[in-house]
Amino acid sequence: MTTITLVDQERRQDVTVLFIDIVGFTAMVDRLDCAEIRALQRDYFTTVARVVRDCGGIVEKYVGDAVMAVFGAGDGGFGPEAAAAAVRAGLSVQEALRGRLLAGRFPVRTRVGLATGEVIVDPMAAFDGGYAMISGSVVNTAARLQAYAPHDTVVVCSVTREVTDALIAYQELPPVSVPGKSYPLDLWRALQPQTAQLASVS
Repeated sequence: MTTITLVDQERRQDVTVLFIDIVGFTAMVDRLDCAEIRALQRDYFTTVARVVRDCGGIVEKYVGDAVMAVFGAGDGGFGPEAAAAAVRAGLSVQEALRGRLLAGRFPVRTRVGLATGEVIVDPMAAFDGGYAMISGSVVNTAARLQAYAPHDTVVVCSVTREVTDALIAYQELPPVSVPGKSYPLDLWRALQPQTAQLASVS
């Protein structure tokens, strides 16, 4: 039996992973020149990264039109606060892009998926653009939820909804069956922060 030793790594129970991508990106780039694709990506990635950082998250990777970000793995808070910050980041990115033309001419629509759970964190990789900073099934769950999110929405798993229910308003959506999962995934659409409840707590 092989024993895996985790050096300079730690296990965390409540890290939230965010995935966002552009709806119809493949069909869009098939009609564009490489320079136009690059200009669109730079504008888009800059917007997403700014919002993620402002909300206390870390950009883990960029792939094509997808961005993966992590909340609760660095110094930007943890637990319900980090999960709520991740949801707010998803909503804020969509608000920042709504009605905007990337690179001055490309309208975009996005979809966001978030999941919260246990991961192994490698602090040495905890910087923007890092790779494999975290490991755990929650990464795959967030990616799958993003793929099933309705256009221009932020959807979360049941754990994320449970830990942020007092901070974010949600709408329940029908569960989805995804390849590789033996059970349907519950789906919740994030609507807006619960500002009234936040005010009453502070």
